[in-house]
Amino acid sequence: MSASTSDWLRSFSAQDGASELLLASQERQEAAGYRHTLAEILQQPATWLDTCERLISHAPAIRASLEDVSLIVLTGSGSSQYAGECARLALQSELRITVEAIDSGALLTHGGRVMAPGRPALAISLARSGDSPESVGAVSALLETEPQVRHLVLTCNAGGSLVKTYGADRRVHTVVLDPRTNDRSLVMTSSFTNLVLAARSLGFPGNPDAWRRLCCRLSGLCRLLIQENFGAIARVAKSGFGRAVFLGSGCRFGAAREAALKLLEMTAGRIPAMPETYLGLRHGPMSYIQDDTLVVCFLSSEPLGRAYESDLIRELNRKRLGKSKLLVGDGVDRDLLRPGDTAIELRGMAEAGDDNAPVLDVVAAQLLAFFRCLHEGLKPDSPSRDGVINRVVESFTLHHRPRLAEP
Repeated sequence: MSASTSDWLRSFSAQDGASELLLASQERQEAAGYRHTLAEILQQPATWLDTCERLISHAPAIRASLEDVSLIVLTGSGSSQYAGECARLALQSELRITVEAIDSGALLTHGGRVMAPGRPALAISLARSGDSPESVGAVSALLETEPQVRHLVLTCNAGGSLVKTYGADRRVHTVVLDPRTNDRSLVMTSSFTNLVLAARSLGFPGNPDAWRRLCCRLSGLCRLLIQENFGAIARVAKSGFGRAVFLGSGCRFGAAREAALKLLEMTAGRIPAMPETYLGLRHGPMSYIQDDTLVVCFLSSEPLGRAYESDLIRELNRKRLGKSKLLVGDGVDRDLLRPGDTAIELRGMAEAGDDNAPVLDVVAAQLLAFFRCLHEGLKPDSPSRDGVINRVVESFTLHHRPRLAEP
């Protein structure tokens, strides 16, 4: 741990419960089962800067992959799919081509049929370990059936099956992120946000200076988020809610999906969690919000989006729905808060823009899930006591798509 990182940790160790967690010996952290998860959450500001430089070094190859493509497909499974969803809208706007986020499983079961028309295309595979069955299976299936699809692999594991299988394949360009991002915890934390940023880099193919400025800004905001809200998020996590709903608009709905999954995984399914859009909540899912529900709101910084979101929050307040709310944004209106609600004010988020906010939203959600996991008496590094879920999905049979008969 660098001296600057140590100083940063000490700067907020006085917050509620922080010193006990942060200053405990590695042996005590190991015994309590949170050593890896906490370190991986807290290392994100530093690893984002490393990911920035790694992607700049791969920029020539990435520009070549993007040349003349009509379609980009971001693909992965579970959290890796949600990482693609966090980056999709921004890339589509910046590159002015169709960008889709498709889960790897759909590519296995339905092949190129689930992809929009338009070739040549670029398939970007996002993976922490690269060892999940779908990771290699989806690339293999597309290489066999879609010769006009190019491939870019973004992974956190140099020793994973994706890299071993395709690292020397000229049809596939591979980018391996900092080894620290290959989270040892069961849950994806730093791997997730670094994969989002790695994918976002494609929106800056010829502008490394702008990309570097953005990453530096996000890294600083992440430090601020953790430093100023560590204790507040811990208090919310221990507040006794029995279920949660995470609300996000646009690319931040991808953050809501990942946030809900983190809470579900880290509480071993004890705390049900649902993601939804603000406007979608009115179409039935509002019935999910009961007296024990925590409503987590990722607030847009764009005036139009914020107006719609604020209207929905005021409706929840009028109907007295939910136990409490956790609002994450820049410039949270006080009239949106009821007694018992908490606002995570992140000054500067608006300047970073909604397209880049998902990684910050998710860090807040990671801390919420981490503290609730401890509150439940579980171990964040391995919360699934009975092994229902694992760090890497267990192997399963990959079935080959039958070839169509020649006419």
